[in-house]
Parts: sequence; structure tokens; C-alpha cells
Amino acid sequence: MRIVAGRFKGQRLHASSGIEIRPTPDRVREAIFNVILHGLKNWKGSLNHAFVIDVFAGTGSLGLETLSRGAAHATFIDNSSASLAITKKNAEKLDVWQNITLLNLDATQLSPPPLSAKAPCSLAFLDAPYNMKLSEPALADLECRGWLANNALVVIEIAAKENLSFSSNFSTLEERTYGATKVVFLHYHA
Repeated sequence: MRIVAGRFKGQRLHASSGIEIRPTPDRVREAIFNVILHGLKNWKGSLNHAFVIDVFAGTGSLGLETLSRGAAHATFIDNSSASLAITKKNAEKLDVWQNITLLNLDATQLSPPPLSAKAPCSLAFLDAPYNMKLSEPALADLECRGWLANNALVVIEIAAKENLSFSSNFSTLEERTYGATKVVFLHYHA
């Protein structure tokens, strides 16, 4: 697993050892960022200087990729201290530890963001374990607890055959399938 593009392009990331994490494969991560940067006609946002949240962070590869591509800050949420330790190790390797916040939280029961999270965020990634219906309550908490900025882009990875429901404050910009993974790109408008 490596950083796909940006100032840390090619840098290898530490992966999980002995814990259950399903990191986003490099090719899917590259495809996601190609869509963000070149394929979304109705999103006017940018990765440059963005405040990002990576929910169900795992190894932190999505949030770290945004930092490599110019984001200002990334907050990583996971309920596994082992996952957050890997994310921290990866952030230290890239020397971006001062641009991150690590939160050991249940993403389906979020409280309002702490000041260190730099919320509201303009870009959010949700990569919950597949087929467990965790993305929907996490998305609802991000919305109602003040984690998302108006016009935020939310990128959700779910199983290819999984369905996703969300409030009327979100609209689908794009949906792509990569093997067993479906990626849904949502626009948030409060």
C-alpha cells in the first residue's frame, strides 16, 4: 500500500498486522481521487487547504492521500486503537503528524466535533465494514452533529450490492463500482 499521488507519491504506508482492516486498494484510491479531481461536474470544492474527515479510518490511507494532495488537516475516526496506532505511524512516517487529529470514537454515535478536528469539514470519507449498515448512521451523525460544511463532498465505500439511504440534504453526484466495492459521491447542502 502506497500514496498514489502528490508530494508523498510512492511512499509506502504501514498496513495492518493481526487486526481486521480492509484498506482501500491503491487502484481504487487512485480511481476515487481521479473522480474527485476530474469527474465531478457539480462539486466546486478543492483538495487544496481542505479540512478532511476519514471515518472508519483503518490505516488512514484516504485521509493521508488528501494531505499528500494539498489538504490542510485530516481528522481520523475509528473505534479501534490499533487502527489509529497504524494511522499515527503512517502520519509520522510522512511527517504530517502535526496536521492530523486522531479520535477513538464509535462513528455511529458521534458527538459534536472537538476544536482539534477543524470542523466543519469540506471533504469526508466513510469506509465502514461492508454489509453491516454502519455508513448510514455515521453519515447521519456527521450531518446533524456539525461535522460537515455546506457544499461538502462525502465519499462512501460500500459493498457493490449494498444499498445506501441518506437525508434529502445529500444528493448523489456519481456512483462507481470497482469489483466488490461501490463508491458513492454525495454533495451535502445544508
